[in-house]
Amino acid sequence: MRKCILYSFFPLVLVMSCLTKPAVDSGQAQGSGSFGTVEDFDPGSISEEKFASTKAEVQRLIENLNQIIRARDYEAWVSHLGTEYFAEKNSPAYLAQISEQPRLKTQKIVLNSAQDYFTHVVVPSRANDRVDDIEFVSPTRVKAYTVTANGQRLRLYDLENSGNAWKIIN
Repeated sequence: MRKCILYSFFPLVLVMSCLTKPAVDSGQAQGSGSFGTVEDFDPGSISEEKFASTKAEVQRLIENLNQIIRARDYEAWVSHLGTEYFAEKNSPAYLAQISEQPRLKTQKIVLNSAQDYFTHVVVPSRANDRVDDIEFVSPTRVKAYTVTANGQRLRLYDLENSGNAWKIIN
């Protein structure tokens, strides 16, 4: 009986999934101006110890972000965003584009600010993320992934460590 209820509940969860679905990653790193060229970086230069400690840090960060998002703490969420990432999420063009998504349009939600984006997009979609793997893109930048039940690797976040803090970046 429990399995029947669980299996009937699962499609509902899928239907209610959000606009900020994790990206399926092609595995190709892209360069970004603030990191130099990613193409020059050799991921093999990262020691197993550094990989393991960074993965643990990123997992703690995402667990913390999950709590922040569940608590609907906008200011704490913003404190984890890189400057360019926040600027993008707060740009009128981006907010207008996201406002056109079917789920928001159906509910007649128009995003006017990054706080609206947080409330109507991030909170419904990002409160239960799980990091299964990371990939170094540079010595200070990683991609955080989750792996689905069918083995599909989905990118959750691009992160950069500036000093002693990880920030979500574009």
